[in-house]
Amino acid sequence: MSADPDRTLSADELAEIEKKYDSALNTRDNGPILDRALYAVSIAFALYHLYTAGFGTPVDYLHMGIHLSGLFILIFAGFPMVRTAYSLVRKPDRWWRFGNVPFYDWIFMAFGIAAAMFLTLSWRGLDLFGIKIPEQALRQGDPTTPDIVLGTALVVLSLEIARRTLGPVLPIIISVFIAYSLFGQSIPVDILRHPGVDWRQFINNMYFPSEGIFGVTLWVVSTVVFHFVLFGVVAQRMGLGQFFVDNAMMAAGRFTGGPAKVSVVSSAFFGTISGSSIANTVSTGSLTIPNMKKMGYPGHFAGGVEAAASAGGQITPPIMGAASFLMAEFLEVPYTTIVVAAIVPALMHYVGVMSIVHFTALKLGLPSYRKDELPRFFRVWREGWPTIIPLVALLVVLFNGYTPNMAAFCGLLLCVIVGFCSFYKPLTLLVPAGFGWFVMSKAADGGFSPVMAGFLLGLTALGLLHRREREPFGSLFDSLHVGVQYALAVGAAAAAVGIVIGVINTTGVAFRVGFMVTNGAATMAESLSTTLAWLPFAFLEQASLQQFLSLVLVAMACILMGAGLPTTALYIMLVSVAQPALSQLGIPPLATHMFVLYYGVISEITPPVCASAYAAAGIAGANPFRTGISAFTLGIGKLLVPMVFVYAPTMLIVLDEYFTIWSFLQVSITCAVGVCLIGSAFSGYLLRPLSGLWRLLMAIAGILLVAPSWQSDIAGLIAAAPVILSQIAARRSFEAQVAAK
Repeated sequence: MSADPDRTLSADELAEIEKKYDSALNTRDNGPILDRALYAVSIAFALYHLYTAGFGTPVDYLHMGIHLSGLFILIFAGFPMVRTAYSLVRKPDRWWRFGNVPFYDWIFMAFGIAAAMFLTLSWRGLDLFGIKIPEQALRQGDPTTPDIVLGTALVVLSLEIARRTLGPVLPIIISVFIAYSLFGQSIPVDILRHPGVDWRQFINNMYFPSEGIFGVTLWVVSTVVFHFVLFGVVAQRMGLGQFFVDNAMMAAGRFTGGPAKVSVVSSAFFGTISGSSIANTVSTGSLTIPNMKKMGYPGHFAGGVEAAASAGGQITPPIMGAASFLMAEFLEVPYTTIVVAAIVPALMHYVGVMSIVHFTALKLGLPSYRKDELPRFFRVWREGWPTIIPLVALLVVLFNGYTPNMAAFCGLLLCVIVGFCSFYKPLTLLVPAGFGWFVMSKAADGGFSPVMAGFLLGLTALGLLHRREREPFGSLFDSLHVGVQYALAVGAAAAAVGIVIGVINTTGVAFRVGFMVTNGAATMAESLSTTLAWLPFAFLEQASLQQFLSLVLVAMACILMGAGLPTTALYIMLVSVAQPALSQLGIPPLATHMFVLYYGVISEITPPVCASAYAAAGIAGANPFRTGISAFTLGIGKLLVPMVFVYAPTMLIVLDEYFTIWSFLQVSITCAVGVCLIGSAFSGYLLRPLSGLWRLLMAIAGILLVAPSWQSDIAGLIAAAPVILSQIAARRSFEAQVAAK
């Protein structure tokens, strides 16, 4: 990296930053032969999942076995047991090492594939070296010796691939759950004690479908999440990411502090297709961070803006870091329900980031982009409109009741048609021809309505006829390869976290922990309500205090447990452990799931573990920890909003028993105003600079407005009134002084 932090980094330097902070990309140098082989495996892996999305998924144990086998091959070949600079660098081949992969990793790979595919091979029974293995239905509850050996291997190797891709935190947490399952009778806490499970029964629960490793988490990741990860990467490489940035420039660049506002808007757009906050940070931050610094923003603040805005991708529909698909599965509701429920809370996050950016720009007197620096509307849309065709197709298919994997299939193929197929390359026309045949076949079978079929065929024609320059097909394969790399950590996490779900189903530990949380909150609330009994506020009554303290305790646990984990893994963990505590408080299930997701992903911008902020600091040439603090401060909206939709579920729109248009408007508008006031307090500026006392009063007013009740709203307006009036007076005085000069 250059010693000059103000210069724009090259594409190679940006790739190195992304590789440094995103463990999915930081892999071995395997040498030319094995590299080409693994590249071919990753492309085959991607094409297999694309095929199954459109033409049907095999039976669950076969499909998940194939998915796990691919993970074992690519992870054990690409990720060393101990990741150091030395282990990543290629070394000469020896009898114990080929392609920089030591012999024990080849053995692990072989055992992993055998364990993953054994259920498929033995499902109807098997005669193996004279050992007769009955069909699976007869072994459920009474596993054979090969089941125990291979099941043990699968448990151990699933933990190992999670450790190699994500680090030690997740495997350690899962190991604690395993120990709890096996030694529950020795737990000294009465409420947590249980009879314990022997190893034979434990493997039975973890190995056989449909709980444990071959459970719902791996199923959803292998049938839905994987496809959306691929879609995000291919859509970005096809040009949709640049189209988002250009539109953000036009929408926000002409306002005060333009580069920072462009960062927020472009990251919000980018978050709709990307589940990776680090990829978002590097992709949009490569442009916005240098521009922010040139305009006068401090480096740590510029990096914090990009990190906070990019972390919003984890909660921005439709992808939401892939957790939305699992949420729909756990709650047994249509996926579109999750998407609609997530819209307003995600907007509140961006309102919070944008307000701090705006007030900071006013405080520092930062300019907007000059008119000649902004892209031209007609040029951007004339050249870039085809790139939105795949996203439009994906959303239309999704919101018309078709499955998410069918939506991803249509979106991906239209990405290929729009970005890579051309009449000047006749062989590439096989893709639109094949997609057209697929659509008409589905329409003939009743799978697509005539309107949907016509719509997709029309988009296919538009995707072929536009004049935009196409990417080479080699770039498509590179995109699929990168998409598979991003998906490896998610798949490894899903397999490993399946163990947690198996333990919870076996021992009921989640409900025991939930009881402990609510009991602890009740004890604390009793002490506080006695101390504060002289105050005449209803929210200080014991029942209200108990609920609030339970929420705070669960929120803190979510932030701590989510540190360093990808969105999908942390959601699975938190919804399994923390969510039952909230369900005991009478909170709607959708609100509890959204609550744990929001507080889990706050760890993305919470020091000391905040990879997005560290990646942004690398681009900005700023102090990483200080950048993390800035990102956390800018993400204050994400910190407050979950409390709002727990107390006022009307914000989620889709809960009919809570939603009315008036309650929705009251809660949403006052929350947005409150978040803006808090942003003003953090920035120290409204119309003029704010003193310490006024900042404190503005923060209190903002919190009162965020709290979802008429009484707190009125109190917040009363608290904000003197600040606003004094700011108006100070502004007029300043303008008078300027006019007098």
